[in-house]
Amino acid sequence: MDLINDIAAIRFPLPVPGSVTPPDLYFEACEQAERLRTEEAENLQAASDGLDAEPLLLALQDARARKSAADAEIRRLLAYGREFHGTRPYRLESLSEASGMTISGIRTAYGNDEITEVAREIHREPNRRTAKSKAH
Repeated sequence: MDLINDIAAIRFPLPVPGSVTPPDLYFEACEQAERLRTEEAENLQAASDGLDAEPLLLALQDARARKSAADAEIRRLLAYGREFHGTRPYRLESLSEASGMTISGIRTAYGNDEITEVAREIHREPNRRTAKSKAH
């Protein structure tokens, strides 16, 4: 058992035959996954040694941080789609389908903080009156 290489393999699985489009790039996709596995194993070994920490726990903490960052990105994208996208915001149904959230979840997924972050990043105030009243 090689814990670090096992974790790297879990993080970067090899593509399943037939899953790569176009099919003639399958071997390149496998090589890329192998490179990522090697880099991950080296980084995880260095972090584990440097912090004197368990590699599995480090990998779980890293996965949790990536998940948290992805959730925050989704909230900002929803705020953009509803509050900044012209006079007609994206429909709740479309955002629900794309994000995997319920319509009611979309309505409560973001708030003033996300609206402020989006405005700062795109250098523009929200278009919707509801956002303007929320943000100020």
